[in-house]
Amino acid sequence: MTVRTISIQHIRGALAGARRKGVDLEPLLHSAGIAPTLLSDDRARVTAPQAASLVRVLIATLDDEFMGLGPYPSRRGTFAMMCHAAVHTTDLRSALRRATKFYELFPGTPRFRIRCHGDEARIELDIRGVRDPDHFMCEGIMIIWHGFSSWLVGRRIPLRRMEFRYPRPPHGDEYDLVFGCHSHFGREGTAATFDRKFLAMPVVRDASALTDFLRHAPADLAAAPDYATSAGEALRRILGHANPTDLPSLDAVAAQLSTSPQTLRRRLAEEGTSYRELKDELRRDIAIAALSGGDDTVEDIAQRLGYSEPSAFHRAFKRWTGSSPGSYRDRHG
Repeated sequence: MTVRTISIQHIRGALAGARRKGVDLEPLLHSAGIAPTLLSDDRARVTAPQAASLVRVLIATLDDEFMGLGPYPSRRGTFAMMCHAAVHTTDLRSALRRATKFYELFPGTPRFRIRCHGDEARIELDIRGVRDPDHFMCEGIMIIWHGFSSWLVGRRIPLRRMEFRYPRPPHGDEYDLVFGCHSHFGREGTAATFDRKFLAMPVVRDASALTDFLRHAPADLAAAPDYATSAGEALRRILGHANPTDLPSLDAVAAQLSTSPQTLRRRLAEEGTSYRELKDELRRDIAIAALSGGDDTVEDIAQRLGYSEPSAFHRAFKRWTGSSPGSYRDRHG
């Protein structure tokens, strides 16, 4: 399975609180395996493990699970205590209510509210007063909420739509991928909408499972995990398990998804992507991961991705990132 990569915009947002506090950012980035020079490249990307590592470093350095973005710090261990409170409930509705009441004990923390209308449930987030110019905290909280809720009930909760108070950010295209639904910006509030039936689903996790979960959370959750359920994400999963030198055709993927090629093309178009774009994203992510953390030559990487000539790989990589593979590796190092 290929390593997912994340826009540098996500990293800039994560660093905003530390920068505001006057913390030297270079050692933090180096600790996470991220080259500081990438911050100046709008098209740069990092791997999900690198992003998760940076979140862990920021939380540890600032002793703040809000990473300096909230009006008050949220000391390390606060999220874990909330999880311990929520896991000892019967259903998801009770777990979310207990989590909400837990965070209301602390000043300046985000406020959640559960609303239901018809067959839809809506989780609304109020983070007014938060100093989050790049919206990292807002998107991160919603990602963590979705990941934790899905973990509690033992399955991904498909989201119907996401709404955000702020204008569409530079990395807005990635929101649909992360949440697995269409994201709408410039709305009256920030909220996630899903099928109401999930609120009644039983909590299937216990304290033992929570111990394993907390070894990686919340950092891994905040690093844009894979919870999407769209046609594009289903296709990404299939491509991610395939040999990059012999990727399946659209017809073959459609057969695996029990749909027709025409229907798959239409669904991808509705999601603003195509089979060719998804193949390019896969190859881009494999290449960036290899250049960032391996010793393979550019020629080896080109061959692994199915390019008969290194020059073709050079052209493709420059189209994806604006840089040649060699210069990208030099900056990352």
